[in-house]
Amino acid sequence: MPTCPLCSGVAVAHYARASDIEYHTSEKQFDFYLCESCGTLFIDPMLFDRLDEIYPPNYYSFVKTDRSLVVAAKEWLDKQRFRKILRELPGAELSVLDVGGGTGWLLDLIKSADSRVNHSSVIDIDANAGAQAELAGHGYYRGRIEEYDKTDRFDLILMLNLIEHVSDPRAVLCKARTLLKPDGRLIIKTPNFDALDARLFRHRSWGGYHTPRHFVLFHKDSLERLSRECGFQTLHFSYTQGAPFWSVSILEELRRLGLVEITAERPAIYHPIMPLLQVGAAAFDFLRRPFAKLSQMELVLGPGRSARTIERSARIPQNAA
Repeated sequence: MPTCPLCSGVAVAHYARASDIEYHTSEKQFDFYLCESCGTLFIDPMLFDRLDEIYPPNYYSFVKTDRSLVVAAKEWLDKQRFRKILRELPGAELSVLDVGGGTGWLLDLIKSADSRVNHSSVIDIDANAGAQAELAGHGYYRGRIEEYDKTDRFDLILMLNLIEHVSDPRAVLCKARTLLKPDGRLIIKTPNFDALDARLFRHRSWGGYHTPRHFVLFHKDSLERLSRECGFQTLHFSYTQGAPFWSVSILEELRRLGLVEITAERPAIYHPIMPLLQVGAAAFDFLRRPFAKLSQMELVLGPGRSARTIERSARIPQNAA
């Protein structure tokens, strides 16, 4: 049995077996294991040394997609959310880093949300995406964030659908902590495997596995605990719609019935009925959101208090002015 990549625990149990139902980069099946010590779900083996193979050139974040009604609606909602977060950041000028940001399309949106954003950078692994990002006016570092050697510090760091793609989430979060300004914010968006669709499709290559590209998956408690250990405090937590995971899972069921065809040349994300599935799934999740755990979660993190600050606070009497 493998050991947990997060806590090195050996008390792990086989959880599921899944294949690449989206991009068909491999016909192999991969095993997921659940760590009973820290609650982390992880894939074995992790193909961190074969990234060029499991992330094909037509991977969604490497390609500029055509605008549709669904895309436009999502961008409008994202823009309102980012505007609210940016408004809380001090300073006449702001710098933003998008880890795993591909072509920098999200940074374009952020710049339009707040005119103070005058410096933007992307960290990613695709050379073609880098050329597009630089053409749009963003800095680009090709590689992993752990290897990022520049001295830049950022007011806002985005890790949207990123932390689940790395083999060592602890190292990534600790590195992000060093890149964040004292009043900065880190936004993490990642799958939550403690959700309805994750349970329904657990043994049917659930879309949230994103096999074999999702290495480590969390639920609320395990992710917040790791964030604290890496020097962050949670400022805001919310569950958000998991339409991509519902859609991919349902499309796979249709493929098994012989009703649709998914190939490496035309992955699930580009199938003509995908927008319709996403709209329906998003509406279903929005209706459930007030009372249900959805299959994506978002954390807004800030720098945690240092050990010295905590000790000093502990010495101050509770009734002190």
